[in-house]
Amino acid sequence: MTEQVHLVIITGMSGAGKTVAMQSFEDLGYFCIDNLPPTLLPKFWDLVRESGKLNKIALVIDLRSRAFYDEIVKMLNDVAVHGTMQAQVLFLDASDEELVSRYKETRRSHPLARNGRVMEGIQRERKLLAPIRQAAQLVIDTTSISPRKLREEIFHNYETESTQTFHIELMSFGFKYGLPIDADIVMDVRFLPNPYYLPELRDQTGLDQPVYDYVMQQPQTEAFYQQFLSLLEAIMPGYKKEGKANLTIAIGCTGGQHRSVALTQRLAQALGNQYPVHVTHRDINKRKESANRS
Repeated sequence: MTEQVHLVIITGMSGAGKTVAMQSFEDLGYFCIDNLPPTLLPKFWDLVRESGKLNKIALVIDLRSRAFYDEIVKMLNDVAVHGTMQAQVLFLDASDEELVSRYKETRRSHPLARNGRVMEGIQRERKLLAPIRQAAQLVIDTTSISPRKLREEIFHNYETESTQTFHIELMSFGFKYGLPIDADIVMDVRFLPNPYYLPELRDQTGLDQPVYDYVMQQPQTEAFYQQFLSLLEAIMPGYKKEGKANLTIAIGCTGGQHRSVALTQRLAQALGNQYPVHVTHRDINKRKESANRS
């Protein structure tokens, strides 16, 4: 059975935020096309049906002529007949005053303006787009919202469990090899007892059970872990709300082989119950590699 295609047509007033909207849909995993010529819409739709490889599509279309509107209506009717695509029109709007302000700020001329009068172009475009605005399933007024808020609004309406964009990068590292420059949060765990000084554990890593158990059985480890996990769980929603796509948390010990690795593994298991988590142990084999070179 062919998977149903989700199609979002992004349109609206020029200057209302279509570029931000398209970038947001890209982050949600949509295949995005900006200003596809109306004559290519039928061919594109045929290609989508034949390939079967695209299931989330966002088309940014600037409806400055009746031809655009007619082609969209025809395509949506075709979609309804075949039943293989779930289509929705997202219309972005803003007040005339705000649109004029944005055009003045960017020093652009309105594409439908005559003799450089921005307001005349806005009025012509608003009249032209009235039917598609009325037919839209979702209208977002961007008059008083920032690009970040527009992104949040789009995520709120279109993000699903399968399109979760926020994820956590957990990294263990060794301070002796330098700080990871891409880390958002860095935690130093060198205050914990070091398995390196136990001959039977020295050549193992935090991925080995004996080392993991040794680190976790220390009373100060458990106290630290519980407080650090509580802190992370408290701040994660804030990072996600701010529109951050990923958060890199780096846990460091001296060589990045024992303590940081064990704690990173435990945190990954806990945070993985709430968010997608990817784990990297940057320096776990550095000491062994150095010894081999010697």
